[in-house]
Amino acid sequence: MKFIHRLGYYLSGFVVGIIMLMFFLGGKKTSCDWGLDARVLKNIRNKERIVETEALKFFEENKIDTASISYILKSGDVNFKRSNIEAKPCKIYQIEGVINSRELGLIFENCDSTAVLKRALNLK
Repeated sequence: MKFIHRLGYYLSGFVVGIIMLMFFLGGKKTSCDWGLDARVLKNIRNKERIVETEALKFFEENKIDTASISYILKSGDVNFKRSNIEAKPCKIYQIEGVINSRELGLIFENCDSTAVLKRALNLK
């Protein structure tokens, strides 16, 4: 069998497989959070978030909307070098993101049922 025929069979099977996946997974809220960053961010997003007064004061002083917390939890990155994942009973993560061309760092205390935003800071 010539290469072009094999390629045609492969591509047609690939397209049929993609269409089947879209049909079966189309209406479901599936996500592929396999990376460590993605799992931590999703875990914090799904919990009740509590914002402490020090973090609220930072947002007020810098005229940043607190809705940016959700944006950073969607598009930010976890800085594991500055995080303390060995802390007991709650792990502490620094999540970094960009809001209005400003790099911000959010310090979260990630407990079993809540995620507490301890501090927010300017990175640059």
